[in-house]
Amino acid sequence: MLLLGEVFTIDICAYAVMSNHYHVVLHVDAHHAKSLSDGDVAARWLRIFTGPPWVRRWVYGVTIDAHEQRLLDQWLNMVRSRLCDISWFMRCLNEPIARMANAEDDCTGRFWEGRFKSQALLDEAALLRCMAYVDLNPIRAGMAQTPESSDYTAIQRRIKQPDDKRLMTLGDTQPDRKTLPVCFLDYLELVDWSGRAMLAGKGGTIPNNTPPILTRLGIESDRFLDSITEKPVTLASAVGSLDALRQFAKSVGLKFIRSGIPAPAS
Repeated sequence: MLLLGEVFTIDICAYAVMSNHYHVVLHVDAHHAKSLSDGDVAARWLRIFTGPPWVRRWVYGVTIDAHEQRLLDQWLNMVRSRLCDISWFMRCLNEPIARMANAEDDCTGRFWEGRFKSQALLDEAALLRCMAYVDLNPIRAGMAQTPESSDYTAIQRRIKQPDDKRLMTLGDTQPDRKTLPVCFLDYLELVDWSGRAMLAGKGGTIPNNTPPILTRLGIESDRFLDSITEKPVTLASAVGSLDALRQFAKSVGLKFIRSGIPAPAS
């Protein structure tokens, strides 16, 4: 997964690998894909695929003829669009897993139950709710007691390897780097507070010392805890505030959409 984050112009915000499924929060950067040079596009794709022989020759500086150049131009346009395509990201992630699992079981056929399900996260509050939900999956499932002991999660990797650039940066102030809308320490506090409330069996009870990030983003603490402890609606097509949901429905030509997390009443 982290390798694909380096190849695709799709940033990994959070992930959790469970016993029979996984969750991942992604940020698609189509602008980055458009800004890549032809050489970068080819080099990225050839990290995971062999590519046509004339592409490999071109990459190594061998002169290609006019016909091959036309084929190369078409191939580069196709690959550039794939580099910011979630379906291709998931395909490149799921297919090798399926092959390895079938090889271990000495069998053939479908490994995954069905196609992956996705939800659009329309605002920062929805993004942080979903990230916290994903990072706390092992704790909710009883597989770990703390974020730092939650194996195969983004939160554990962020704690143990804070300089790992394969994960989208939290709260970095450098103008040339994409960042998530919360600093590292605030996000750790947010996840740890949410995990403690769930472990204590408090349900919707919220401690008095609500993390500053909730106030800053206008998230109601009881609704936030509900949203990360309840299983999301699998048929939902988007998550966000009521205004963001309305705008999203309008942009895709729908009168209404199914939301995974209820928006606050207005």
